[in-house]
Amino acid sequence: MSFFKKIFSKEKKETLDKGLEKSKESFFSKLSKAVAGKSKVDDDVLDNLEEVLVSSDVGVDTTLKIIDRIEERVARDKYLGTEELNQILREEIAGLLSETNVGNETEFTIPENKKPYVLMVVGVNGVGKTTTIGKLASQFKKKGLKVVLGAADTFRAAAIDQLQVWADRVDVPIVRQEMGSDPASVAFDTLQSGVNQNADVIIIDTAGRLHNKVNLMNELSKIKRVMQKVVGDAPHDVLLVLDGSTGQNAFEQAKQFTKATEVTSLAVTKLDGTAKGGVVIGISDQFQIPVKYIGVGEGIDDLQVFNKYEFIDSFFK
Repeated sequence: MSFFKKIFSKEKKETLDKGLEKSKESFFSKLSKAVAGKSKVDDDVLDNLEEVLVSSDVGVDTTLKIIDRIEERVARDKYLGTEELNQILREEIAGLLSETNVGNETEFTIPENKKPYVLMVVGVNGVGKTTTIGKLASQFKKKGLKVVLGAADTFRAAAIDQLQVWADRVDVPIVRQEMGSDPASVAFDTLQSGVNQNADVIIIDTAGRLHNKVNLMNELSKIKRVMQKVVGDAPHDVLLVLDGSTGQNAFEQAKQFTKATEVTSLAVTKLDGTAKGGVVIGISDQFQIPVKYIGVGEGIDDLQVFNKYEFIDSFFK
């Protein structure tokens, strides 16, 4: 079906295939059991499919949407063989992702009319937030863009040091202060430095967790306000990083952060080490926030732009 035509380079596609291997194997072993001995899609198959999707971390609400869509097709087409189920699932999940994700990007790009392009990154500690920032910096730099990093997670010395390691590795400037400094002050200095250096992209790391949601909300709001004194419409993107290997816990993290601040895009990391790749589908659908990046390996180039066609193709290959 031309809808699923290949877009990625061979190397990128192989990395994606490998990264989703565990998720795919787990899903299809469950799916084959769900349709065993059945020749057509009936109520039993749909009940079993519902169980497969939920246990693959697609999430209950999104699963019910998918089942409803398939039921409509069964009713319309009268007879659907189980051998067609794979293709139908691909089409319906692609349709669902299309509602949130433009999903046809293949390269790391920024809007041409935003300079500097200010990206604020949020997420709890341990999800791969700083690593994602480092890999993003690397990808943007490869595109010939000038990148500046800001270490505004000042509550942990380790966070500042880790971002410094990435800045050194990628060879991009970083603005940092001592642990315990005002995060908004770091963000302000970073934007000023970025503007003075004629930066194309400024990426601000923020605290993974404060004592409660109100503190987190206040801190992120303050950072935004202060940044806008330098770049009037900053931040241009608030990227929430989620650990895909935590499955349903990633839903809870997304819920907390979307209450604390306006999140405009998602990065789902660590998909290569888990069978929970279905979480990408569920989170994108439930929060109606586009997935922009996915992490499918530990290498510096294993952060990929999320392309729904390639993702589904790899998942159902």
